[in-house]
Amino acid sequence: MKLKYYTIPTAVFFVLTVALIAYFFPREGKFRYQFYEGKPWRYELLTAPSDFPIYKTDEEIKTERDSVLSNFKPYFRLNKEIETTEVAKLRESYAFLNNQEVTPSYMQYIEKSLVQLYKTGIASNTDLEDLKSDNYERINLLENNISQTRSVTDLFTVRTAYEFIINNAPPHLDKNLIRTCNINNYLVENITYDKDMSEKVKENQLQSVPIANGMVQAGERIADRGEIIDNRTYNILRSLKIVHESKTGGSQRQGLMISGQFILVLGIIFCFWLYLWSFRSRILYSRKNTLFMLLCILFSCLLTELCIRHNLFNVYILPYAIVPIVVRTFFDSRTALFVHLTTVLICSLMVPYPHEFLILQIIAGMVVTFGLKDLSERSQLIRCAFFIFLSYTLCYTSMSIYLEADFHKINWLMLLYFGINFILLMFAYILVYMLEKAFGYVSSITLVELSNINNPLLKKLSEVAPGTFQHSLQVSSLASDAATKIGANAQLVRTGAMYHDIGKMANPAFFTENQTSVNPHDQISYEQSAQIIISHVTEGIKLAEKASLPQAIIDFIRTHHGRGKVKYFYTMFKNKYPDKEVDEALFTYPGPNPFSKETGVLMMADSVEAASRSLKEHTEEKIAELVNKIVDSQLADGLLKNTPLTFRDVELVKNTFIDKLKIMYHTRISYPEMK
Repeated sequence: MKLKYYTIPTAVFFVLTVALIAYFFPREGKFRYQFYEGKPWRYELLTAPSDFPIYKTDEEIKTERDSVLSNFKPYFRLNKEIETTEVAKLRESYAFLNNQEVTPSYMQYIEKSLVQLYKTGIASNTDLEDLKSDNYERINLLENNISQTRSVTDLFTVRTAYEFIINNAPPHLDKNLIRTCNINNYLVENITYDKDMSEKVKENQLQSVPIANGMVQAGERIADRGEIIDNRTYNILRSLKIVHESKTGGSQRQGLMISGQFILVLGIIFCFWLYLWSFRSRILYSRKNTLFMLLCILFSCLLTELCIRHNLFNVYILPYAIVPIVVRTFFDSRTALFVHLTTVLICSLMVPYPHEFLILQIIAGMVVTFGLKDLSERSQLIRCAFFIFLSYTLCYTSMSIYLEADFHKINWLMLLYFGINFILLMFAYILVYMLEKAFGYVSSITLVELSNINNPLLKKLSEVAPGTFQHSLQVSSLASDAATKIGANAQLVRTGAMYHDIGKMANPAFFTENQTSVNPHDQISYEQSAQIIISHVTEGIKLAEKASLPQAIIDFIRTHHGRGKVKYFYTMFKNKYPDKEVDEALFTYPGPNPFSKETGVLMMADSVEAASRSLKEHTEEKIAELVNKIVDSQLADGLLKNTPLTFRDVELVKNTFIDKLKIMYHTRISYPEMK
């Protein structure tokens, strides 16, 4: 189910955009200064506002903690009672053992071995495997709360303890006889891992690692203008930033911060709303257009917020110029530049070095405005992306030279970021196509491609209905010139005119421009003739939808006759049957009437061009009389009442038609014959 955004007031879109941007805005109190190691300090003398520690970097703390952990030894507890119990069990078993072969010397050896094994420690297989996997070489063995260090390799399992007794038996003892003594019955794990003690000691050792390696006293000098920030000064500034941001983290301060961010973003977005309200009201009152532009701003701001908050990559990799490119593709250059300015103003509140950021991005937006002034080819998008890369490079290097006065201090890695930015801008080609499908827009580039006469639909029209094709070309020429005069979209009218009569391909012989000597209307009634003529609108819509033509082009097919009548057959019917009641629906086009300047101009051009073919004399007076008669008739019938055309526009359109038709039907001089 599609989102019914047309039921939501446009003001809601603006408020939601502001709320979302403010919600995802970085929450920490922003440090007033921007600084980088190896770069000069750009501000006035800075002194410590209060005592604060010089914090170690995360890498330093991690290194020290790793060093502590490498020396840490886990704790195990030795259960002394197990040794006593198992030795007693052995003695008790020997007392009941009635075997002359197992002499006391065997039992003495086994008992002595058990005592030695239990003193060394018998652990479980799992504990030993964990020790080896964690690369622990030694452990702390607790006996009566007294710790002794033991090597992990000295510890036994039940299995290795059994093998130890068998393999270390004296030569005079029979190993097979020892195996019959059921030694496994007296081998039990007597050391266990003490997790609580190990974790406690480990945590204490980690906590003992200091997070600071010095203090800065209140009033102590930190940096002055022009000084190069060395490693120590950088750590001091970083520590001051940490202290500052931690102090601004209270709930009350957070509330004030959010309020300030919301008001600031609201002010910038409100300026954008004022621009649309003052100069582009048609865009403002179109919910689809408003949603599209606000999504462009919102998406760019959210990407910047994520990049800055999580330190994902350099902010200049983000292709901010893609916003004015896509807006310019569907709208005008001024609107594209204003959307870009709104976006980069909000983003500059989050990025480091906001002044440099603004300069680079504003210049990039200007390049888009100039580079795509007349957008008609997709290759212009590629050229524009390249010019943006050049502008970034030249502006950054010139600013670096101006500020540093040293070529060696230019960060050449920035050129790589600009290069990645250029590659991402190349995807504007694909993005424009996706946005056309998502929002139902038609770009000038698409219009130019559709108006190519080698397009399959137009090529078929030229073959099936050549007269209609020539008529469409003439209407296209008339309508585009008239649209240019009144400030309408000439390219849209030109393309719409090329397709407005494609429905005639269903019955080409029933239209006069395609007829030779036979007129099929002579064999059928006036009602049937009218229905066939009217059907070219519905058939054209079907063909256009099947060919996936944009809705803006289909609108020309749907409205080029509006709710007008098939006047020829309607008049013929009335003349032949003056007393008969006529069903006007049979002679009326389905409509709707034109609703834009472009569709209105096409209706006038279509009727004028078709009627001009019936003129016997193509003098200026006859052409002017015809144009005025047809256009005034359409006005009188109310077919143009839904269009935003003014009386001045209509007069300009008439004069353009007259001038154009005079040129089309100009007379040639007769060449003299050779005597």
